[in-house]
Amino acid sequence: MFDIDFYMKVHNINTKLQNNESLDKEFVFEQLEAYRNKEPIVFNIETTNACNMRCKMCPRTTRMTRTIDNLDYEMFKKIVNQLKPHSPELWEKWKKFVYKVYNIPETDMSENNFFLYIIPKVIQLHGYGDPLLDTKMHKSVELLTERGFESYFSCNPANIDINLTESMFKAGLNYIKYSIESVDDEIFKSIRGKAANFTQSFEKIKRLIELKEQNGYQTVIIITMLDLNNKNQQEEYQLLKEKFADFDVYIFLKSEDQQWYRKDYHGTKAIHWSEFCKHPWMSMTIKSNCEVAMCMEDYDNEIILGDARKYSLYEIWNGSKYQKFRKDHFSLTSIIKCTEECDMKLIGSYFKKN
Repeated sequence: MFDIDFYMKVHNINTKLQNNESLDKEFVFEQLEAYRNKEPIVFNIETTNACNMRCKMCPRTTRMTRTIDNLDYEMFKKIVNQLKPHSPELWEKWKKFVYKVYNIPETDMSENNFFLYIIPKVIQLHGYGDPLLDTKMHKSVELLTERGFESYFSCNPANIDINLTESMFKAGLNYIKYSIESVDDEIFKSIRGKAANFTQSFEKIKRLIELKEQNGYQTVIIITMLDLNNKNQQEEYQLLKEKFADFDVYIFLKSEDQQWYRKDYHGTKAIHWSEFCKHPWMSMTIKSNCEVAMCMEDYDNEIILGDARKYSLYEIWNGSKYQKFRKDHFSLTSIIKCTEECDMKLIGSYFKKN
């Protein structure tokens, strides 16, 4: 989830900045603070950072040094009990805003539809680990369902356990996303590591679709392929679409989120990666060791803004560390990783000439 009310309120500021209109830096900071909800909203809860894949495009494979942790279920419950889902009225207002501003219908299937109509309303249950390795995930999903939240996570199809996944469907999981970069087993392995296998994954996903249809589960099965700027990228995606053409899935080609450390930076088609980063004001991330981070992209927990074991999310969200972090986004403070190690534009970059 993220604060859709904040997102709508700052749209006018975002538009003016993108049009290179001159705005006073202090005024903009004060406006963002005025629009910021004082009640925290959580973008994602990383229940585990364990992963058995070796994906070549993931910083976890070559850069992550933090220890492997699994979030205790009682801590998960404590965190969720501090949150509230969006009201139906606010959500209807948001849908009208999205269609008016971005001209993207709710019925579309694309990365921008996914970001604008799904991500804002779900508690995301992955970070830099594979949720399918979390054997208590069905309990976490069940709790979110009971509390009125929608749930979602992205995972590796190689790790599918039919029984465990069905237990998540039964618990009310709203969305599950499988990333598949090739229908060729060897190419898939070269991208995701030796554990990757399209042939076996495809059969497991088909079985889950059968179970969904037989039992009336409401889980939306999402299939994505990352646009890795490969020579035959479009051909690979068409082959994937053909494989799933007869099945009830939500499928799209997805831009890479972070490319700053790549030699072949190839841009993005995602709307939110072309706007200034709003995360310091509209959402927070809980890591598998209970630390509160700036966002899910902080793979090594380099910017920690609080500890959910010691303080309430409200105290952290409104505390001095978070406030300094928000000012750092305006000042382009060199010591924070956001300045050098993120593709998203910091709001301070619009004021460099002032």
